[in-house]
Amino acid sequence: MSDNCSICQPRLDPYGEVLGQRYSTYLAPTLKEAPAEAEIISHKLMIRAGFIRRLAAGIYSYLPLGLRSLRKVERIIRGEMNRFGAREVLLPAVQPAELWKESGRWDKFGPELLRIKDRHDRDYVVGPTHEEVITDIIRREVRSFRDLPLNLFQIQTKFRDEIRPRFGLMRGREFIMKDAYSFDLDEKGADVSYKAMYQAYQNVFRRCGLKFAAVEASSGPIGGSFSHEFMVLADSGEDAIAFCPKCAYAANLEKSSSPTYALTPGLLNAPLEKAHTPNCRHVPELAKFLGVKEASIIKSLLFIADGEPVMALIPGHREINQAKLKDALEASALVLASPEEAEKITGVPMGYVTPVGAKVKILADLGVERLGSGVAGAGEKDYHYLNAQVGRDFTVAAFLDLLLTEEGDGCPKCGSPLAIKRGIEVGHVFKLGVKYSKALGATFMGVDGQESPIIMGCYGIGLGRTLAAAAEQNHDQDGLIWPLALAPFQVGVLPLQVHNPTVKAAAEDLMDKLTALGLEVLLDDRDLRPGVKFKDADLLGLPYRLTVSEKSLANNQVELKARNDRTVTNISVDLAPLEVQKLVNLALAV
Repeated sequence: MSDNCSICQPRLDPYGEVLGQRYSTYLAPTLKEAPAEAEIISHKLMIRAGFIRRLAAGIYSYLPLGLRSLRKVERIIRGEMNRFGAREVLLPAVQPAELWKESGRWDKFGPELLRIKDRHDRDYVVGPTHEEVITDIIRREVRSFRDLPLNLFQIQTKFRDEIRPRFGLMRGREFIMKDAYSFDLDEKGADVSYKAMYQAYQNVFRRCGLKFAAVEASSGPIGGSFSHEFMVLADSGEDAIAFCPKCAYAANLEKSSSPTYALTPGLLNAPLEKAHTPNCRHVPELAKFLGVKEASIIKSLLFIADGEPVMALIPGHREINQAKLKDALEASALVLASPEEAEKITGVPMGYVTPVGAKVKILADLGVERLGSGVAGAGEKDYHYLNAQVGRDFTVAAFLDLLLTEEGDGCPKCGSPLAIKRGIEVGHVFKLGVKYSKALGATFMGVDGQESPIIMGCYGIGLGRTLAAAAEQNHDQDGLIWPLALAPFQVGVLPLQVHNPTVKAAAEDLMDKLTALGLEVLLDDRDLRPGVKFKDADLLGLPYRLTVSEKSLANNQVELKARNDRTVTNISVDLAPLEVQKLVNLALAV
């Protein structure tokens, strides 16, 4: 062992982390079984491996291993933000209600906004996002076109009071997020900022070792004119993504463009006719009773948008995309009316609601326009209209793309059949425009002396979610298989007989030489059976493992094993550190 061994003088990486650590001094409690509430693999394995522990619903503590990996995500993000010209700030987690009232989101954000009062009975929120706070800074500090453009980012804890927190770090109430905000003079500058952040996000997720896709997306409660989500592809993903195998098109199902589908136009000259349709409240039973195709039925759906009823019409064989309807209405809240609400508003049971003579605003899918006429509710129980014709029998405020894309629908760019995959949203980039700068009065004085609102963009990454997504993509039946860039340690050193001075000294020497090469090492110095150590090593998912035993040392060798490869290689004790360094460097260079 060298005189500067890691026992006496721990080596640190450039971020101040100790390169070599001993399992016996580490809080890394592993479990044989996952708790009952853990549903998806990342949640199960990160709890079993001692990365996280649940404090309350949707609120988790990071233990040392989990925090080391989280810090690696943070460093990658910080590096790319700095590379693309963003400058770091740290904003308060608690925000005054006045800012949210000024932006209009105090009443619109919904119950996810955690509202609190201080001792003086003043209203505050625990920030779910920071558009208001950052815009307030800019409106106070930026005066002239000479002060722009700017891009500011932070890594901060957020809180959204999710009604159903689940899946561990994937959908928590408290979470750590990187949010960046760009401020530009005009749309051209805003496009430059957007493209820079888009590229930075590509770099972040590639460096994290993830398989991902950037897809067109809805802007949701943040608002804005245009956005992309960065999705990590995984079967457990909450989001569905429409992909075209033949071109570059990809979009969240909430945003996916109008599909092409065949419709047989109705008889436009046929008179409106009322038909008795007993107990036919649903499309399949109505189509069977009348002997017509489901596509010839006009499905009338009643929604409540910001407290007001609105009707949406779609072809009977398809499902509505509520996100598209909400965007079309520019509504803050949209819910499907309950059967009781629908009957109270229309006077008839759900299933017989009619657009004919309706007293509410009607929006219709483009397919209804193409259909021309079809079967629709007659506004009377057990009755439907035949040959209900758009324009003649009822009026539509607007024809829009309102359908949920399905597998096999035509790609809006090239017409090829679309495929549907699952994904986990880990990042989102928005073009905000002047939504917040106008509301809060963030303006600049131009060259011409005219005052104009600043053009904004917003860019978020969920750090914990990124870590969980990596676990979803990288595991096997034995545990985690971390991408090298996110692993808490790069190498595990396992002495099997810790009471044997020769084995112990060889393991300590290996750790010392590995850390001298700048590698991160976890030495499992626990006095446990070899089987337990092997199981824990696989569960933790460290990329490389060096096993030191009496048997291998007899031949002046140790066993080298990559976590993603079941092959064990015997290698010279003297050559092992350099061989592992070469493997690590090759993996990081990819």
